[in-house]
Parts: sequence; structure tokens; C-alpha cells
Amino acid sequence: MADAKVIPFDDDRSRGSRSAGSRRRTGAAESAPAGEGAVGEVQPLPVRGAAAQEPAPEPPGPEESTAARPTAEGSGGADGGEDGGLERRLASGLSFLRRRLTGDYEVDDFGYDAELTDQVLMSLLRPVYEKYFRVEVKGVENIPAEGGALIVANHSGTLPLDGLMMQVAVHDHHPAGRHLRLLAADLVFVLPVVNELARKLGHTLACAEDAERLLAQGELVGVMPEGFKGIGKPFGERYKLQRFGRGGFVSTALRQGAPIVPCSIVGAEEIYPMIGNSKTLARLLGFPYFPLTPTFPWLGPLGAVPLPTKWTIQFGEPIPTDGYAPEAAEDPVLMFNLTDQVREQIQHTLYKLLVQRRSVFF
Repeated sequence: MADAKVIPFDDDRSRGSRSAGSRRRTGAAESAPAGEGAVGEVQPLPVRGAAAQEPAPEPPGPEESTAARPTAEGSGGADGGEDGGLERRLASGLSFLRRRLTGDYEVDDFGYDAELTDQVLMSLLRPVYEKYFRVEVKGVENIPAEGGALIVANHSGTLPLDGLMMQVAVHDHHPAGRHLRLLAADLVFVLPVVNELARKLGHTLACAEDAERLLAQGELVGVMPEGFKGIGKPFGERYKLQRFGRGGFVSTALRQGAPIVPCSIVGAEEIYPMIGNSKTLARLLGFPYFPLTPTFPWLGPLGAVPLPTKWTIQFGEPIPTDGYAPEAAEDPVLMFNLTDQVREQIQHTLYKLLVQRRSVFF
């Protein structure tokens, strides 16, 4: 909430007006004829009589009236505006709570809850995005304003916070206010609580069928082809892209004629420097890896706090796919070439951003 602006009373101007009036009366007394000098000298004593014969004071000038008006109105206007804003927010919050309790809200076939995402989940992620990681976004105008498009990004950081930060970047900075629907691994949808939150945020299973349905509906879809190979790689291999699979995301984009937007994320690699992997614990827990970092698990829950690195997310120029024939989606050579083109563009941008970066934390 912005600080209230206090406008002081303009006493100096009113005192200046009274002083000017006194000077006018004194000047009149001094310029009186000699025969009336005695009367002129005693005139200031009977104040009431002299005031009754004086002309009415001049109306305040434009500057005086303008200055006085906010002072008179400000005492009640500012408070009234704040009270009105508070009442509106309270009413909106109660209305939102009523809809949640009565079930009077909509979700799509994938479980995406637009209202909950906009009003609650994004509000929880935004402080981490703006204050903790201080994300800088570049090239967001390269994302189409409408229609289906596929955003392909690198994946890193031990925990998939990069996908969430990319989602906030699109939501908050795209001129058309688009929503990014991320494709997530199976593990996300078997974890309690995480499963529900992911569905509410618009995430869905990373399969060709779901991706094609979303693109056909004109949605913006995000995919990170490196998968667990990228997010779980050791710290010594940071910013070196892993294999992009068999190019399934390219086939999906070709079938729908959707452009592919490369995305490069710098800063996520250092939030959990992964110096080891406990494969035994990973097998026991059913995880693809169990990270060992300089702080985790040695410091307990405190070791799970990510390092406050400075992030940069850059969206590259889109690669069109609508110029290919429908059967091009089955051409393995074409899919390999397009996959390699996307991967090389992301890798080149990563190196470029790393050269420009002054510090990991600033």
C-alpha cells in the first residue's frame, strides 16, 4: 500500500495576505493630508471602527485557492479512498472465499483453475520471483499474442523451480497476459499436495496427446526436454545441455503447426549446487536421484533453502512450423534437424548470457 500523502496547511500565504493588507493601511495613513494627520495617527487604535470601513479583502489568487482546496478535501478524501479500497478488497476476498466453499468456480479438463492461479498461487510465487531470485526477463515479445505455441527451455536446479519462475515470467510480463501450461513428469502427479497444486496451476502430463490438445485449443505450452537428466545433473556440468530426447516436442508442434519458442534460463543451476547423488536413497524413495549439496542434508530443513541467485530468462525468436506438410511430423530427419536447431539456439543463448553476467548473486 502506498504511503499516504499529507498536505500541510498553507499558513504562510494567509499570513502574507494579512501582512499585505496591513501595509496597504499603513501606506494610506502616511499619504493622508497634513490636516488629517492627527486622525490618521489615532486611527489604528479603534480597530473595530477602522475594520468596518475597510473594503472587503481581495479574493485569493489561483495559487492560493488551488493550495487551499486539497488541504480542505485531503483530510477526508484520503481516508475515504483508503477505506473504499479496503472495503473493495475485503468484499472481493469474501466473494472469492464464498465461491471456493460453494464450488462455484470453473476448472478445465486438465484441472486448471484460472481464478485460484491468478489470485492465490501467482501471489505466492511472485515474491520469490521478484525479491528472492530477482528475475530479469528478455524477449517476452517473441511469444505470440494468441494461438498455440510451444516454449522449449533448458532444465536445471535440482528442484524444478525454473519451470515455476518461467510461468510467472509469462503471466506477469507478456503484453497479452498469457498463461503458460507446463508439461510435467509422472513423478509430479503421484506426490501428495504437489499433484493438486500442479493441476491447479495448469500443469499436465508430459505426453504427446495432452500437448496436442492444449495446442489445438490455442494454449501456450511449456516443455523442458532434458527432463531429469537436466535437473539432476552434477554441478560440474552446469549450463551444458543434455540430450533432448527423440524430438517428440517437435513432432507435436509440426502436427499443430505451432511455432517453437526457445527459452534460456540462467541462475537456476546454482540454487542447489549438486555435488553428489545418493543412488541408494533414491531407489528407496522412488526418486530418480537424491541430491547431495553443500547444505543438504547436512543442515536439515535449512539446507533445503535455495541460494538467492540472480536469474535471467530470455525467450528467443520463434521457429515457425506451419510451412511444413502434414506428413512432416513423421519424418525423423526433419525432427532431428529441428530438435538440434532448438537445442543449439538455447545453448548459444546460455553462453551469451553467462558472458554478460556480472555475478551469480548480483
